[in-house]
Amino acid sequence: MENLEGQSVVITGAGGGLGAAYAKAAAGLGARIVINDINRDAAENIAAEIRRANGVAVAETQDIRHPEAAEALVQRCLREFGAITGLVNNAGVFFLEPFEEATLEHLRLLLEVNVIGTFNCARAAVGPMLRQGHGSIVNVTSGAHTGQPKLSSYGASKGAVSSFTYGWSCELKDRGIRVNAVSPLAFTPMAKHLPHLPRPEANVAPVLYLLSDRSKHINGQVIRIAGKKLSLMSHPANRAPVLERDEWSLESVTDAFETTLAAKQLPTDVVTYEIDRVLS
Repeated sequence: MENLEGQSVVITGAGGGLGAAYAKAAAGLGARIVINDINRDAAENIAAEIRRANGVAVAETQDIRHPEAAEALVQRCLREFGAITGLVNNAGVFFLEPFEEATLEHLRLLLEVNVIGTFNCARAAVGPMLRQGHGSIVNVTSGAHTGQPKLSSYGASKGAVSSFTYGWSCELKDRGIRVNAVSPLAFTPMAKHLPHLPRPEANVAPVLYLLSDRSKHINGQVIRIAGKKLSLMSHPANRAPVLERDEWSLESVTDAFETTLAAKQLPTDVVTYEIDRVLS
């Protein structure tokens, strides 16, 4: 793969798990990395490991739930390396719980870290990227946003991250900034209740691709990597057929479902559903 020399990349949640794997792989290809994690020792350890391997990395402990912290994180990258060419919004929290046991406390934390933290970092990075005229934002979402048992709150937070990806990519596509997302599958401390998953290192290639110039024609996409499988996830869209009436009544809606739409339902476990073509 083309190297990442000259790239300056901020990776959040990089003190372990997927974030650390992304950081070490990108540094190995020549990128200069700002390691962010709320665990200072973890961030420092990964930065030191990269430097021992002759890479370039600094650690910056910031709580990205706060906009001023995200701004400080980006400013550290600018001070150290003179630019920010890439941002990997990896930091996140995770809860596996049945809906009837889900708590508002957990939901708030999911929204603060996974959604607001992603927003804060992207918002801080987009200004410098616009001034440079280029940049790549890589969000980390999850297949759980399509609906999975015991993951509704977590999935909702990652659904917001996917929606950010679609919206930001539309706004920035003609301004030199690409916004994409990855949906990885890995055994990490965050997913310790889900054994037998691929190693974090098995998920790094799509992130490296999106940070590199090789992906300059890729924008607004969610790349799913799940062990041996690589695919694009579908965007929310109206499914054909789209029925039309001058006015819809209860009777005509009922008829539409009984004759056509009910048979077009997707299964509830759509994470396993594969759409074989793009509908125009």
